[in-house]
Amino acid sequence: MNNHYYTPNPDVVHDEATWNFRLLGHEMMFTTDNGVFSKRTVDYGSRVLLDAVNLHDIPSGSILDMGCGYGPIGLAIALDNPDRTVELVDVNERALALAKRNAEQNQIHNATIHTSDQYEKVTNKYAAIVTNPPVRAGKAVVDGMISGAQTHLLPNGRLTVVLQKKQGAPSAKKLMQTIFGNCEIIKKDKGYYILESIASDQANG
Repeated sequence: MNNHYYTPNPDVVHDEATWNFRLLGHEMMFTTDNGVFSKRTVDYGSRVLLDAVNLHDIPSGSILDMGCGYGPIGLAIALDNPDRTVELVDVNERALALAKRNAEQNQIHNATIHTSDQYEKVTNKYAAIVTNPPVRAGKAVVDGMISGAQTHLLPNGRLTVVLQKKQGAPSAKKLMQTIFGNCEIIKKDKGYYILESIASDQANG
């Protein structure tokens, strides 16, 4: 049975719920369903990432939420940064449909939402990429989301990742250090690490 939130079409019965949650100072409304990650509330890792990420000194350009789920990270960033376009991608079609509904419910017009298996259908370069990667999908997927970011960041663009220490944050930090030549833990909270790397000021291939 294909019922995992990190698969294209989770084979689970619908059980929608709508609830409010405050993110980045904005009261937001989310509709969620079975077959998506953290359906009952915005997961703690996403909250820690949003509280830690600094999008004020990044280059001009759009922002990518890689593995967006039903959209809490990308939509909160879009609402808080109306002058930027935020692109949200995921492999899970049910999650993407919810993300589109959530964008409408919160009257967010600067978000584009579409399917992509990691960076497969991502063509732009971004001022920032944020991700709360699907750890249960396995290390190869998490590492792919991190390593693939390099060719999709503008010069001095920034990759921000949330991972629990026990679910691979230290090895992800090493990977980011190897790829970007830098990686900083910008926040630690209840075992969650917010890791950040900055792309070089030379354009990547």
